[in-house]
Amino acid sequence: MRRHLLASVIMLAGLTVLLGFGYPLLVTGISAGLFRHQADGSLIYRHGRLVGSALLGQNFAGPGGKPLARYFQPRPSAAGSGYEGDSSGASNLGPDNPVLIKLVTERAIAYRQFNGLPAGAPVPVDAVTASGSGLDPDISVANALDQAPRVARARHLPARQVLSLVHRYAQGRQWGFMGEPAVSVLQLNLALDRVS
Repeated sequence: MRRHLLASVIMLAGLTVLLGFGYPLLVTGISAGLFRHQADGSLIYRHGRLVGSALLGQNFAGPGGKPLARYFQPRPSAAGSGYEGDSSGASNLGPDNPVLIKLVTERAIAYRQFNGLPAGAPVPVDAVTASGSGLDPDISVANALDQAPRVARARHLPARQVLSLVHRYAQGRQWGFMGEPAVSVLQLNLALDRVS
C-alpha cells in the first residue's frame, strides 16, 4: 500500500510540474516568439501612444458618454458600463424577454435618429444588440454603411471618401466561410483621423 501511495504522489507531482508549469511556459514562449503582436494583446499605437487593441471594442464618446458624430460607433456592450474587460459577458436576456425587446426598440429609434435614417428604415442587428462577450471590436458592413453619411457630414468630407474607407477596412469572413464580413471600428476611426 505504501509503495502505491508513494508512486501516486510522485506521479501527481511530476504531472503537476510537467502539465501545470512546463506546458504553459512552453506555449507562452512559442506564442511570444512566433506571434509577438497577438501575444502582447494586439495593441495599437498612434504617435507612440496606446489607443486600443484590435481585439477589444471601445466607446467613441464625449463628455457624459454621448456618442461623437464624427466617429463610427461600435455595437452596444453588455460588459459593465461599456467595454469593461473585467465584466465581459452577455446580458443573458432571451429573445422574447420584454426588457430586451424594449431595449432593442429604444436602441433602434436612437440609431435611426443619430444616423439621420427614416423612421421605418431597417437597422442592422449588431447596431442594437450586444455580443456574447460585450467586447466585440467590429461592426457589420451594413452598420458601417448606415453610419458613413453621418460621419462624412460631421467631418465635412465627401461621402464617397468615407464609403471608400469603409470598404478598404472591411474584412472578409473568417477563414473564408465563417461569420459575416465586418469592419474594425478602431482601425476605421484611426484612418478617418489621418484623413481629417
